[in-house]
Parts: sequence; structure tokens; C-alpha cells
Amino acid sequence: MYRISELAAAVGLSRTALLYYEKQQLISGKRLENGYRLYSDKDLQRVRLIQQLQAGGLTLKECKVCLEKKIDRDLLKNRLRQLDEDIALKQQSRALLAAMLGEGDLRAWHEDLEKVAPDAHLNWLVKQGFSEKEALRLKWLSKDMNDHETYMNDFMKVYETLERWGPGSEKDTLKALSLVPEASADILEIGCGKGLSTRVLMENTEASITAIDNEPSALARLKERFEKQDISGRLSSVCVSMTELPFEIESFGLIWSEGSAYIMGVQKALTQWKPILRPGGFMVVSDLVWLTDNPDQEAMAHWQQDYPDMQTISTRLKQMNAAGYNVVDHFSLSRESWDNYCEPLKKRIHDLSPVMPDSLALKNIETELEIYRKFLGQFGYQMFVLAACRT
Repeated sequence: MYRISELAAAVGLSRTALLYYEKQQLISGKRLENGYRLYSDKDLQRVRLIQQLQAGGLTLKECKVCLEKKIDRDLLKNRLRQLDEDIALKQQSRALLAAMLGEGDLRAWHEDLEKVAPDAHLNWLVKQGFSEKEALRLKWLSKDMNDHETYMNDFMKVYETLERWGPGSEKDTLKALSLVPEASADILEIGCGKGLSTRVLMENTEASITAIDNEPSALARLKERFEKQDISGRLSSVCVSMTELPFEIESFGLIWSEGSAYIMGVQKALTQWKPILRPGGFMVVSDLVWLTDNPDQEAMAHWQQDYPDMQTISTRLKQMNAAGYNVVDHFSLSRESWDNYCEPLKKRIHDLSPVMPDSLALKNIETELEIYRKFLGQFGYQMFVLAACRT
């Protein structure tokens, strides 16, 4: 016979747990005249049997059922299914923790987080030691904090000799400029790259132009482009993030941004950039959009990973109106704009493939080019000419 303290020591449970067992009629102690409870070897063995059943994932209630009658196979099958689900979740948890320690691929995790919590994702990356510039590139390009440096080295190697880092043409830039209702004395170009659109703006307006980008090599090429021209102080360049523009409110009559607003989010750009426009000022912004309501599943799957905020034209127009703009006009970039970007990029990929056979960056760019080849027309860049509503 065992006192409750002795039984507790023998089975490794607390006195409270054994009292609960007794309340559930799993064991039955005998109370002596002096108030002590005594338990038999039968109780000891029942507790040990229960512990073995619990080791299989059964609840205490389910253990009682198994003790009192023949095993319920459906009950065990249900418990086994739940256990398999729990194991799968634990394996996912382990894989994520291992990936965070550099022992696995984090791309899917980054992609999922970008869909459900983009701002928190960016802030978290900055907390991990990435600059805002690198964090934005990680979100849109490498998508894996462990391999980011290698990925970006390869990515920059591909693009370092290319003039265009996105679709565009002089004709489309001129067309957009012609749709701006009023000339402006000062233009802010956001995401100027190597200055191809800057040159069009310089040659076709009398405005002073401030060109910004967060990539020093692009700004260096922009300066080279104009170094032999007498621009009489009309052009200045600033290496700065588009998310933290260092300009006073109502500083510019026109904001120009081709293919870059997506980096911080189009809706956020529309809201954050508006205060630096003068009352009645204008904005020209381009964005990758769906040109059909029923795109191919392969195209949808690709852009869900690479640009989850991609919208239809009608959705973007509603967002622009909601942000306080009147839409003056809009149009899709021409095939020439896409060829200007894709053809040199194809040649560059062809030249680098033999020396970079295992580059993930190269493979991703090849995949994107294939999506362009197969589905361009279901999506495209749309140029929007906007007028800021007067308040």
C-alpha cells in the first residue's frame, strides 16, 4: 500500500494530479480513520498504464475510455491524424528556425510575410541590420536574408552594363510629358536610374530638375550623361531613399516617377509624395498592372510572388482618386519600351550564363523574361498622368 506522497514519488506526479485522477475515478484510494489515503499496487499500475497511453497522445479522458472498454479504433485513428498534423506543424516551425539560422531557404517565408504584413516586414529587416535600401532590395529581389549578398552581387553584375533597368522609351516619356496640362518650373524625378528619362525632361522642358535614386552607380552614370552639356545649373542629383524625401512641402510643380513607385507601394507613394507638390501640381507615375480581368494562372502565380500588390487599371484609378488626385490621362507603354529593356537583357543573360551557371539571380531574371514572352499583353506598364486636387 502507498500513501499519496509515496505514490506520487513512484510515478513522478504531483499530489494534486493524483487527487484529480481519483476524482475522475481512474484510481481509488482508501481513506483511513486518521485521514490518510492509501493506494494499492493496482492503482500504481493503472497510473503507469495511463502514462503510457498519454505518451501516445491520448487525453486523460480518452485514456479512461481505453481503460474501461475495448479500444475504439476510430478514436485512435482520429488521434493519429491530429498527431500527424501537429508533427507537420512542428516540422514547419523547425524548418523556419533552421532557415533563420542560415540552414535553409527563407524565400517562401519572406514572400508570405510581404503579402500579409509588408510594412512590418520592412521594419523587421531593418532591425536585423539591413539598411532600408538593402531591405527593400531583399523584399523585391533576393527574398532570402541568408543569401542576399550573393544574390545582389550577381544581380548587379547582370545590370551593371545595361542602360535600362526597366521598360521605357523616349517616345513614351514624351507622350506622358505632352499630357501634362501645364509646364512646371521645377520637377522632382523619383527613381531616375541612369538618367534616360531625365535627358528627355531636360531637352523638352525649361524646368530645373532634381533627380533622386538610392543607387550611387546609377547616379554616377547620370552625371556622365550630362557632363559634356551646359545644363546651367538646371539639374541636381541626390542619393536618397524615396521613402524619406528631404524636401520642404510644396517644393515642386511636377513629380515624375517611371517604374519605381512599387518599391515603397503605389498607394503609399501617392500619399507620402503629395505634400511636396504645390497646390494644383501634377504627378506622372507608371506601374505594372493587369490589362485583363482573366489572366493566365501561370502569369498570376508568378506576379503573386514577385509583385503581390499588382492591380488592374480600374483598381489603381480608384486608389488614385481616393488619394486626392484627378486622373488626367493614362496609357500602356508601347512594345518598343519593352523591347528596349528585354532585348539587351536577353543578350546579357546569354553572355553571362556560361560563367554564372548556378546563379539564382540569373535564373530568376530568365524566368521573368519568359513570363514577358508568353504573357505580355495580359499585363503591362501603365503610365498615369495625375493632377493633385486642390484643398
